[in-house]
Amino acid sequence: PRKTTKGKGRNFRTVEEGAGMTSKGVAEYKRKNPGSKLKTAVTTKNPSKKDAARRRSFCARSRGWTGERGKAARRRWRC
Repeated sequence: PRKTTKGKGRNFRTVEEGAGMTSKGVAEYKRKNPGSKLKTAVTTKNPSKKDAARRRSFCARSRGWTGERGKAARRRWRC
């Protein structure tokens, strides 16, 4: 998918919005990559057990992200 954060057809959020992919961007990626299991961020306060595990996994592997977009994404995921 196009890596754009501006305009109507964007697939990624801006840093102010918390970075990461939009649901539209994820859908486009899945169309172009059949069999992909890509999902959007877990942003709920009380996620299900499965989603909580996904959040923990993301937070663990993104701990070293120091860039502006990485920090914004970690905030969105509530790391």
